[in-house]
Amino acid sequence: MSLYEHVFISRQDLSGAQAEGLIEHFGQVLTDNGGKVIENEYWGLKTMAYKINKNRKGHYAMMRTDAPSDAVHEMERLMRLHEDVMRVMTIKVDAHQEGPSVQMQKRDDRDRGERRERRD
Repeated sequence: MSLYEHVFISRQDLSGAQAEGLIEHFGQVLTDNGGKVIENEYWGLKTMAYKINKNRKGHYAMMRTDAPSDAVHEMERLMRLHEDVMRVMTIKVDAHQEGPSVQMQKRDDRDRGERRERRD
């Protein structure tokens, strides 16, 4: 089996619970076809760079999986047919990153460095 990362965007008019329910639904589709979900993350409602289907915002979610390609193809097919899912992106990776994704890591003010003083 291969390791994959899936990111998908669902419609903005869904509630947070409904968007998280989509993660569970597609995770179940994957497990029914012989794969397993290693980790999933709900990134929340975010503003997009451009409109997709007349939506300015969308619920972002990511799943890290270990699954055969047939299971991934079936899950992607169902995601593309689902009316609440606007975009899907799947990437095959060599190894999963440990810990939370970059989107979930909290930015620390100390990491930004000191601001330079203004010259007047």
